[in-house]
Amino acid sequence: MYESLRRNLIARAGAVAILAGLGALPAVAQENPVVATINGQQVTQADLDLAARELGPQFGQMSEEQRRAAALSAIIDVRLFAAEAQKEGIDKNEDFQRRAEFLRERALHSAYIDENVVKPITDEEVRARYDEEVAKIPQQEEVHARHILVENEQEAKDIIKQLDEGGDFVEIAKEKSKDGAAANGGDLGYFTAGAMVPEFSQAAFAMEPGSHSKEPVKTQFGWHVIKVEDKRMQPPPAFEQVQDQIRSLIIRDKYMDKLASLREEAELEIPNAELKNAVDGLLRQQLGQNEEEPAAEAPAAGEAPVEGETPAEGEAPAEAEQQEAPAQ
Repeated sequence: MYESLRRNLIARAGAVAILAGLGALPAVAQENPVVATINGQQVTQADLDLAARELGPQFGQMSEEQRRAAALSAIIDVRLFAAEAQKEGIDKNEDFQRRAEFLRERALHSAYIDENVVKPITDEEVRARYDEEVAKIPQQEEVHARHILVENEQEAKDIIKQLDEGGDFVEIAKEKSKDGAAANGGDLGYFTAGAMVPEFSQAAFAMEPGSHSKEPVKTQFGWHVIKVEDKRMQPPPAFEQVQDQIRSLIIRDKYMDKLASLREEAELEIPNAELKNAVDGLLRQQLGQNEEEPAAEAPAAGEAPVEGETPAEGEAPAEAEQQEAPAQ
């Protein structure tokens, strides 16, 4: 496992530049105690915390002590191999220096975005963007319905007769429905018209709350008896449910705005016309300026920070899932 952690630490963007500086840090005050020494070089708590952040998800379900041990083990291994590399003059190698500079620039890129894009975003800004996105959501009617699914029309008609005579829909559903929702009295929750097969939706949306179907409804799944509990306009997702997505949307937009500004100001020359057109096309796509294709996410190499999945450009945040069509 530690070998995997070491590989991850070395491969992360900026890791070479960060870890190269670990051995150069001076002794610090008591709030940053020394946790180990490696050939006379100190490893402080701050070094440990930094390595732990770089390793991140690799720790999984480790306890705090296991994480500390894994981080320190990774630092020890990296420093020992780094020292050997310096003895062999690998750090003077042109290819290594080019790679180290690229990783240093990536680390600076991430630090700039964190300081100038991510951190300045306020809770008020996230809430305002949420309100803006919610306003874009088309109003859709929802129905809250139950159903009883049986194999033939006659059985469905017999159930309707029971209901007409005062039978309890929930209890009949539990006893006779072949659908997975039977245990919940056939409850399908709220759904929009497009969430169910057409025959079922047409019947359900045509009924009044509190009523049950007077004729069986046939679909590809069998014969249904439906009861409509309620109708309403679909509410937007709760702010708490999507605030991380909204924050990521703001981050992406601010990142792309800044990128467009920097590209505009830069003295950028690409002699190869084909390559230049390809690069310009990618930028237009990222900025949502390509009429033939939707806006893409920020590029991998200089990627804008994204916290979780975000809605597509111009798309309001949606519910996590829709109800599936009634099935056997």
